Amino acid sequence: MASGGVSPAPGMANGIHSTDTELPLSKLNPEHVSQKIKICVFCGASPGKSPAHMEAARELARVMHENNISLVYGGGTVGLMGEVARTLVSLSGPTSVHGIIPAPLVKYERGPDSSSASDDLPNPTLYGKTTVVADMHTRKKMMAQEVLDGAPGSGFVALSGGYGTLEELMEVVTWNQLGIHNRGVVVLNIEGYWNGLLAWVDGAVKAGFVNENSSAIIQEATNGKQVVDELRDYKNASGRFKLEWGTE
Repeated sequence: MASGGVSPAPGMANGIHSTDTELPLSKLNPEHVSQKIKICVFCGASPGKSPAHMEAARELARVMHENNISLVYGGGTVGLMGEVARTLVSLSGPTSVHGIIPAPLVKYERGPDSSSASDDLPNPTLYGKTTVVADMHTRKKMMAQEVLDGAPGSGFVALSGGYGTLEELMEVVTWNQLGIHNRGVVVLNIEGYWNGLLAWVDGAVKAGFVNENSSAIIQEATNGKQVVDELRDYKNASGRFKLEWGTE
């Protein structure tokens, strides 16, 4: 395992996970311990067929740089994932980006700068800090905690992506509804990519499976500035469950 810019997560020894360290939901808390805004970006490990998707990733990174916002993402170096990380590092430096990736995905999501089996990990001068974890659950808990530890205006945004992007998005939506976190959730809707999901929410409300007062958990943006504005001005939906977590 390469050294610079890479750190193993708890439960990993010498870069190989020895135990599956559980991060209980009770550890997720809304207390602000950082003065910097952190945005967790979910997005595809593919570039998509339209160049508009890659340009949206670059444009979001530029807006984040202009507003001194840090990136938390899935640690890949290909597709939209690599583009948003590379662009922000090129503008704000390596400390502005933290990638969190499960060990099995390291080789799968190698980027164009990887030339051999021993060079699987992202170059920190191009992609910032990378933390390798044992599994997907640990990755998602760590990403969420980074956002919760960020300053007001921190939150989650989904760019275009596939099954994994949708799954990650809907999990943080569900956690918001359940009162596990109170951060904003935004989809960056490029060329109508998320129209189907937004229509599904409307349909679920009409069919009685989503409370109308919870329909606004997901907010829509069409450019990077709107993403930052939506997260900054985010108001939690009145239909969120008033549940207590971590008090049992």
